Amino acid sequence: MDFRTIAFVASGHDEAQKALARLQAAYRHVTPEQADIIIALGGDGFMLETLHRYMPQSVPIFGMNRGSVGFLMNAYEERGLLERLQRAEPIGLNPLQMRVVDTHGRHFRALAINEVSLWRETRLAAKLRIEVDGVVRMPEMICDGVLVATPAGSTAYNVSVNGPILPLGARVLALTPISVFRPRQWRGAILPHHVHVSIRVLNPELRPVSATADYTEVRHVDHVVVCEDSAIVLKLLFDPEHDLEERIIKEQFLL
Repeated sequence: MDFRTIAFVASGHDEAQKALARLQAAYRHVTPEQADIIIALGGDGFMLETLHRYMPQSVPIFGMNRGSVGFLMNAYEERGLLERLQRAEPIGLNPLQMRVVDTHGRHFRALAINEVSLWRETRLAAKLRIEVDGVVRMPEMICDGVLVATPAGSTAYNVSVNGPILPLGARVLALTPISVFRPRQWRGAILPHHVHVSIRVLNPELRPVSATADYTEVRHVDHVVVCEDSAIVLKLLFDPEHDLEERIIKEQFLL
């Protein structure tokens, strides 16, 4: 991959900050606003922050793992970094757009790289109605909540509530219930990436629900529409030997 200038950013953890100092001493670098490629040092959470922060620049991001998970990160290695960047392979990600109307009629929008989730705000379970492209698929679901996850986010909160792990290039979304009470046997759905998912809160005054797109939370929700934002393409760079497909398959067999 062709590039001229690189920037380094790091999470606040000690290992990431030490790596940042060493790399900045070893390689010529510029500020992230001037860079053709950004090197992110941390874990998957920091990669998520970096993607959000520099989304308007449309700059490719190459992550190196200095965190605890690192599913979206390459292995950390200080030597030969410029050669690795030349060989790196890009993967494009589209974020989700969340459009919310709250119980006061106010409108909100936010983007999510991992997932959009709805959660009950009180001890009472949420009651939700789910439509997909205008068709009611779930007239009433009693649950703690529900989420819509991208392939990139499918290995995060989605998998912890028994949602499916999706390959990054699968062009599908996961619709996953959170602690569903009724219907008892429903475990979610895998949907085409281009659909619009509308979730309406039933009886929101008695059973209030909040909606979250990654870091943006809206409380006292009336209804939410979630869809992929195809106009925005986030570019992640991976070593050719990173083999995301193998990691995704392996993840599904972990006990």
